[in-house]
Amino acid sequence: MKRVLLTGGGTAGHVTPNLALLPALKEKGYQVEYIGSYEGIEKQLIEKAGIPYHGISTGKLRRYFSLKNLTDPFRVLKGYGEAKKLVKAYRPDVLFSKGGFVAVPVVFAARKYHIPIVIHESDMTPGLANRLCIPKADKVCCNFPETMKHLPEEKAVLSGSPIRRELLQGERLAGLKFTGLSANRPVLLMMGGSLGSAIINENLRKILPDLLKDFQVIHLCGKGKTVPGLKLDGYVQYEYISKELKDLMAAADIVLSRAGANSICEFLALHKPNILIPLSAAASRGDQILNAKSFEKQGYSYVIEEERLNEETLLSGIRKVYAERRKYISAMENSKLNDGVQVVSGLLEGFCENGR
Repeated sequence: MKRVLLTGGGTAGHVTPNLALLPALKEKGYQVEYIGSYEGIEKQLIEKAGIPYHGISTGKLRRYFSLKNLTDPFRVLKGYGEAKKLVKAYRPDVLFSKGGFVAVPVVFAARKYHIPIVIHESDMTPGLANRLCIPKADKVCCNFPETMKHLPEEKAVLSGSPIRRELLQGERLAGLKFTGLSANRPVLLMMGGSLGSAIINENLRKILPDLLKDFQVIHLCGKGKTVPGLKLDGYVQYEYISKELKDLMAAADIVLSRAGANSICEFLALHKPNILIPLSAAASRGDQILNAKSFEKQGYSYVIEEERLNEETLLSGIRKVYAERRKYISAMENSKLNDGVQVVSGLLEGFCENGR
């Protein structure tokens, strides 16, 4: 039986593309195991999917001063030793890495044992962990045409992001029934990430009196960010939705969101017109800004920079995107990045069957 090893962790964004690949890998009859951190979010998500999971020690390479910079290199070295033992014992035919610092020792261990390596970079420019891993990789998949210039030409593959199959199977009527909303008015779905976005939540709530004249709103606020007692006709709020998200996406006519790479690739695959408010450069390395600009350039998204976000720009942006929704849908329908699962699983299959 052919063996595939998966790795990646630190955030859900480093895990969900791995989860999206699982059905295709299982259908091909491959044995799959996972290496992540001892107690990271990846452990919970992967074990829930029924995949054998192995934890290793991890550390983070920081560009800023921290006392942890003195101890984390030892954690990384320990993790590398643990990864070598696991890779040697499992002897996978190929490794797929979604990134995050837990992936670095795993990639280096796989290279030591001459295991073919495929990695995936979600953002426009590679993060530090993937920059360390790219020299060890055989192929580097990415989401954006602009990313190709940052990668070795012989390794670069424009794949798009692997999208969870269940997201493509949502039912609009099931979403409307779950939320209690009507089929007679358009629906805006707001997603601010699992932790939510205070600034987007605040501005969205301020425009509800005007917005609800024309739209219904499904508001995913983030943990601890709902407003008790806020009940308006055509408005529902939740901290977080998991199982029913596919149906809420199907019910949505347009989406308001941050610009995390995995999320916006899901909007693209689902052909959902969207308004993106990327995390500001002051609060990040600027990857969401670059992601959003790329999607705007390709005609998939309308972008409001966080610095320009206010009640007026948000309300006008929502109305503009809904009025021009057919334009956005047409651009997304013509995209070549709608099937990341097929491209990535095809690469893994090639290495499984033919080696490097």
